[in-house]
Formats: sequence, C-alpha cells, structure tokens
Amino acid sequence: MEQRIGSSSQPLEGAGFDPAFIPGLNSPVAEGSEDAKPGTEPGVTKAEADPEATAETAPDAAEAEAAGEEAAGEEDGAPDGPVFEASDRRARIVADRKGVRLSLDEEACEFRWDEIGAVETESPRFGKRYTVTVHTPDRRWYPIEIEAPARSRFTEWDEQLDAVLDAYFEE
Repeated sequence: MEQRIGSSSQPLEGAGFDPAFIPGLNSPVAEGSEDAKPGTEPGVTKAEADPEATAETAPDAAEAEAAGEEAAGEEDGAPDGPVFEASDRRARIVADRKGVRLSLDEEACEFRWDEIGAVETESPRFGKRYTVTVHTPDRRWYPIEIEAPARSRFTEWDEQLDAVLDAYFEE
C-alpha cells in the first residue's frame, strides 16, 4: 500500500482562476521547470549569455526570412491582388491575399481566409469611427474601430474592402 503526503488534486487552470488565461497559448515556463535549459540562469536572455552566437545567427535569420517572403511571392505566379489597409494612431487593419490582420496598440491577431466566417463593416451615423468586425465559424467575433480623418473615407474604405473580399473570400 502506497501512502501519499499532500493533496492529490492538480491546480486548476482557466479564466476563472487566472484572468490572463487565453486558451491555446502556452503558459510561461517556471524557473525551476524541466523545460529550462541547463547552464542558463533565470532572467538572463540568450543574447546576454552568449552575445557572439546571437550576432552570428541574426543576419542569417533576417536573410532566411527575406528569402522565404520572396519564394512565397514567386510560388503564386500571379501578381498581388487588391489590398485593403486602414489605420489610425492606435488601430490598424490589413486585408490581402494572406487574410485579415487586426492590431490595436501592441496586440495583434491574424486570420487566414479559411478561418473567417464573415466580415462586417459599420459606419456610424454621426462621428468618424469605422468599425470592421471579423466573425469566425465558432461564433466568435473580433471588432476593431478605426478613426477616419474624414467621413468621406468610409465609402472609399467600403469599396476597397469589398474588392478584397470579392477576390479572396469564398462563401
């Protein structure tokens, strides 16, 4: 017979216990966990631990990323289609052949066209805030408001976004 000391229940995770919990994101690695690499001290970045290795790999990573973008453009063979971009001092939305990208301050999210159920736009009767809402098939929606320099931009933005949706979005 085995005897155990302490509680046998595991700590609960989720939004009810951690307000910063977001499903799908990995939790941060604890300082004493098995995932931490041996020989590194907690709080010391790789660049601080070995600056020569980081300096050697940084140009290679930038070159590889640039080559990857060029290769992606060459694989398509077709010229770039319509692109919709709107931004203000805090928010930005970009819709192109890759999908829709929303960003607000330092937060950003990206949706591929196969992840999008619908895209909705709304312009207020008064004011200059243009709202774009991305709906996903699992009943979630992600709105973003862009402050337009003038109300006349609403029709221009609607036309540009419609052109992108007609080109890439499959119903």
